[in-house]
Amino acid sequence: MKKLLTTLLLLTGALSAWAGPDPALVRQLAADDNSDKIAAIQQLAAAAEPGTAGILQAMADDSLYVLDDKLFVFDGENTLDAFSGETVELPEGADTITVNNRLRGELANALAALKLFDNDREVRLNAARELQSNVGAELAPVLAKAKASESDPHILELLTTAYAKATLQDADPAVRLAAVAALAEVQTPAVRSLLLPLTDPANEADKSVREAAIQALKTIERSLAWGDTLAAVFSGLSLGSILLLAALGLAITYGVMGIINMAHGELLMVGAYTAYVMQSLFRTHFPELIDWYLPAAIPVAFFTAAAVGVLMERTVIRWLYGRTLETLLATWGLSLILIQAARVIFGAQNVEVANPSWMSGGVELLPNLILPWNRVIIIGFALFVLFLVWVLMNKTRLGMFVRAVTQNRPMAGCVGVPTSRIDTMAFALGAGIAGLGGVALSQISNVGPDMGQGYIVDSFMVVVVGGVGQLAGAVWAALGLGIFSKLLEGWAGAVIAKIAILVAIIIFIQKRPQGIFALKGRFADQ
Repeated sequence: MKKLLTTLLLLTGALSAWAGPDPALVRQLAADDNSDKIAAIQQLAAAAEPGTAGILQAMADDSLYVLDDKLFVFDGENTLDAFSGETVELPEGADTITVNNRLRGELANALAALKLFDNDREVRLNAARELQSNVGAELAPVLAKAKASESDPHILELLTTAYAKATLQDADPAVRLAAVAALAEVQTPAVRSLLLPLTDPANEADKSVREAAIQALKTIERSLAWGDTLAAVFSGLSLGSILLLAALGLAITYGVMGIINMAHGELLMVGAYTAYVMQSLFRTHFPELIDWYLPAAIPVAFFTAAAVGVLMERTVIRWLYGRTLETLLATWGLSLILIQAARVIFGAQNVEVANPSWMSGGVELLPNLILPWNRVIIIGFALFVLFLVWVLMNKTRLGMFVRAVTQNRPMAGCVGVPTSRIDTMAFALGAGIAGLGGVALSQISNVGPDMGQGYIVDSFMVVVVGGVGQLAGAVWAALGLGIFSKLLEGWAGAVIAKIAILVAIIIFIQKRPQGIFALKGRFADQ
């Protein structure tokens, strides 16, 4: 109703000041043949006369009625004569003009073109953006008129692109050549698809236009190749940040206790489900603060995962120190228990964890390179967690004890370090960091009982390649693994990339079994 009222006001205001669009074209909107209707829509849009937008909007809203040679705009209560703009009674027998999907597409284009003359800059900007993806030759006159009257540089750039697309099939080779030159500056996949047919003599008879199209395509291909490479690098950084959060805790527990914890991936799951629970809690009790559920979930996820880690260490792992095979099997059994517990509590299906509004959208650096805010924030969050872990490990008493136990457990015990308590605290810390990784993972991946299984192997590879107990090694290994994995996926596919990465890691371990950064200390060197 509000939209129709706006249409009536627009129509009334426009027609009160002048005669309006060509009456013959307006009457043609009610023609029996859809081709005649489309021709009328295109000609009305090309003329861009005041009052046209109101009539076409009424037609798009199914509120344009016809009786004999008269047309009326009716919103359910008020009726206007489409030609005079006067308020009248809707005559009996008047029928709405039928609009199918093809006509709606033409109306959408025409209305977008007519909005290019609006006084509001945002309206013109949105209209120009809308015309980037769907513009035909019939809109070339109105786009030329809009270009001549536009003063905003950004909108003018969009109009220039739209006009070039509209004139790409013009009969004059000089016009087509100018269109190709303009589109060469717009280095997007859509423009590449537009120019590609022009390289074929069957589609473009003029040699100069074909050569210009070929040169433009080369320029666009180079730009898009850079964009694709940078997109792969950024995707690798975001993957590496998740692996870093998963591997930091694993590096601590593996370095301190030598435990191969196959349930570490399920600690990621615990953190992700904690984010889901906090989201549900905020939706139910604090709907006005729903955008802040994620910051609230961070400490809750850390302590929840840490508590699960302490329970695992106290009940099972503590009794299996020094028995690698038994620990491997026991933690694998714990992972199955945690997965089944998640299925019982939350169900076997994935649950929805939505991004807060401040993590939606992204920043566009290139036409084919958009950095989503959720991944940018996750990378920053991973670096922040890394900084906190570095401070903990290098500037606190607990960190000193953990480093001592990692380097030489017997000697640390001899000088009074409570190794048993350090084991528990280190395991809780590692589990808590994994919980933070689960919160981050919930923003870019599905949250389900099996989500942690896909990250445990990669996390162990990060720890082994980086060097046991070495934070710097974990950082380089995680980011390197993420970036090289994404680059190889774009070249050879996901499966081949995974195999290639695994073979490279095996060769690396054969040459340097201590990892990128080796532990220092007498016990570590033995």
